[in-house]
Amino acid sequence: MHWTHERHPAYRRPVTDPHISPAAHTRGTPGFRRATGALFAAGLTTFMTLYCVQALLPALSTHFSLSPAASSLTISVSTAAMAIAVVPLTALSDAWSRTGMMSLALAAAALLGIAAAFAPNYPVLLVFRVLQGLALAGLQATAMSYLAEEVHRESLGQAMGLYVAGNGIGGMAGRLVADGVLDLTGSWRWAIGAVGAVAAVCAVIFHLTVPASVRFVRREARPRALASAIGRALPDSALLRLYLIGFLAMAGFVTVYNYLGFRLIDAPFHLSETTAGLLFIAYAAGSFSSAAAGRLVDRYGRPRVLVPALLVTLAGLALMLVPQLGAVIPGLVIFTVGFFAAHSVASGWVGGRSTVLGVQGAAVYLFFYYIGSAVGGSVGGIAYSAGAWNGLTLYCGCLVAVALLSAVTLRGVRTTARPEPAAEPSGQPEPSAGAAAVTRPGDAPGDGR
Repeated sequence: MHWTHERHPAYRRPVTDPHISPAAHTRGTPGFRRATGALFAAGLTTFMTLYCVQALLPALSTHFSLSPAASSLTISVSTAAMAIAVVPLTALSDAWSRTGMMSLALAAAALLGIAAAFAPNYPVLLVFRVLQGLALAGLQATAMSYLAEEVHRESLGQAMGLYVAGNGIGGMAGRLVADGVLDLTGSWRWAIGAVGAVAAVCAVIFHLTVPASVRFVRREARPRALASAIGRALPDSALLRLYLIGFLAMAGFVTVYNYLGFRLIDAPFHLSETTAGLLFIAYAAGSFSSAAAGRLVDRYGRPRVLVPALLVTLAGLALMLVPQLGAVIPGLVIFTVGFFAAHSVASGWVGGRSTVLGVQGAAVYLFFYYIGSAVGGSVGGIAYSAGAWNGLTLYCGCLVAVALLSAVTLRGVRTTARPEPAAEPSGQPEPSAGAAAVTRPGDAPGDGR
């Protein structure tokens, strides 16, 4: 038998062959470190920009003569705008560029943050916050899809955990920067402008360090096909339960952080706004827990991590009922640890289930996640006004309890859904957005976790 040139064992196709997908980044490689570092900075910018105003809610309430629930609209309108825009912008990133979309989103959000410092009144401030939410949707719509495409599936849990850890550090940093600048200047305008400046620096770092999307396959944005895919995904009750978990957990989490400051400056604590703002350092614990949850998922699988994470969230919430700082502080840390671990697991799990939706599966999860922030946080203000902290705890406890029940019912569900037949056999396969649902070149077969 005579070997042709292409059949000879020594023959290797060049990596430029369009039918060969470049190798995915694995932990310990320079590409993995650059990708996770850049996405860490992106996650930091997102939560820093979105939630810096939580530290300013009492000041905004005083300056504009608002109720706690009304002042929290500065958060709700941003997260609602993000939720609405995240699905269509994911489709746009499929047709354009992952890294281009993320860079543009971060730059626009930073500039809008600086501009918000000059808002002449509260309605205009809300308009800037809406625009920031729309801008950041471009990052949220793309980040998990980028990681799923560029990172090896066996390293994806850690990468996703580090990305969520960036969210946690950003949430803490945004609040602390805003709170510190408010204390120094006495002006919420300077505080918001300072956060916008820090976000601009992070946007530059991201643009200079993020690796190119070498495994990205550009696809035409087809709204009708997307609507059809969402319709075909609805019968997947496991996917719907994951969306519910994201909605409920985020609603409870944002509610606690929105109104904790109001509780701490009132009796029996009587803390200053600056001192109360320091408790946002608890966000750092969430960053560590999300990264740790990613490693645990890679080892034990998602079902064995999600339920304990939500139990921890409930335990922290209950501990904060005790009207002493010695209980509130550790309770807040425990609550934050549990939430970020649960979110890290649920968001990664969605990708393994959304074989029909592909990258849009993560976008739909984020839609419910940020709608939970917008709606749940506002309703939480009503609970706080009606029943003070006890009423808020009952409200949040019910939310997390339902999320826990949903997580328990997922314990016997396969992490990865059975592949669906392609709607268009000639088209390119869609990569998943959390954990790879389909084995790709360079990936190891799934372990069924």
